[in-house]
Amino acid sequence: MEITNGKITRILAYLSRYLYGKETALKLALITCCSRGHLLIEDIPGLGKTTLALALSRVLGLSFGRIQCTSDLLPTDITGVSVYNKNTGDFIFHPGPIFNNIVLVDEINRATPKTQSALLEAMGEKQTTIEGKTYRHPQPFFVIATQNPVEHFGAFPLPESQMDRFMMQISIGYPSRDEEMAILKQGSTRQDLEGMETIMQHEEVLGIHEHIKNGVYVSEKIYDYLLKIAAVTRRHPYVRAGISTRGSLAIATAAKTLAFFSGRDYVIPEDIRELAPYTITHRILLKEDYEQIAKQEFVKSLLNEVAVPA
Repeated sequence: MEITNGKITRILAYLSRYLYGKETALKLALITCCSRGHLLIEDIPGLGKTTLALALSRVLGLSFGRIQCTSDLLPTDITGVSVYNKNTGDFIFHPGPIFNNIVLVDEINRATPKTQSALLEAMGEKQTTIEGKTYRHPQPFFVIATQNPVEHFGAFPLPESQMDRFMMQISIGYPSRDEEMAILKQGSTRQDLEGMETIMQHEEVLGIHEHIKNGVYVSEKIYDYLLKIAAVTRRHPYVRAGISTRGSLAIATAAKTLAFFSGRDYVIPEDIRELAPYTITHRILLKEDYEQIAKQEFVKSLLNEVAVPA
């Protein structure tokens, strides 16, 4: 099977008809999915987060599951439960919504830390252990989690270990006036999602994963550039904790995917610089005196401290 970026371009153009004005968010979500990562969307309700997740599952031909987080959500509501069958005398496992290809975890910060932790193994290891037995998740496995940055009452902030599991953190944001006018005239597209065309098959998505892993080249200069960026985040006087090695790996993988999307089989420094605001910002912790700084702008200033390789 020949792997090209032609279908990626087609998917992005097709999805933009359903999510008008959200082209950047669509591209970043698709990059994360094709990089075997997970995505955190921080935004207020009503800006298209659920529509984005549903639309992606439709065009990629993947199964979809949704978890609506509340304070009384239990870990078994996510992972599933074993039920005793009195006819056979055996316990039959009934998988939860986490056992889908694309899983939307809505308002993840409303779930208790115990329930949030049930996601950790699934996101990191692509498997879940229940009652001593390990169940592998279907591949590909892509978690899209959302949280509301405005409402903090009754919310449980994600721990640092959980934040680092997300390859990217993005914000869809409000549409422009012209974009919102077009949306108002078009009306809601949620009901049209069931009739969406499946552009890519399950096997093709897995093929893209392997192609990006083995078929996109990263030079020594690019790796050195990434290591210098990581070092700057760790030693800056405003920063309490910089990006981890896992974070550096995630950035490198996302850069390879962006290169593939751009029709290249090699990574350039601009790939890392373009993705930095979305792959680095949520991974650094600022010292208490500097927590009010706009982190995305701060990350961009850090990049300017590192010389771009020729």
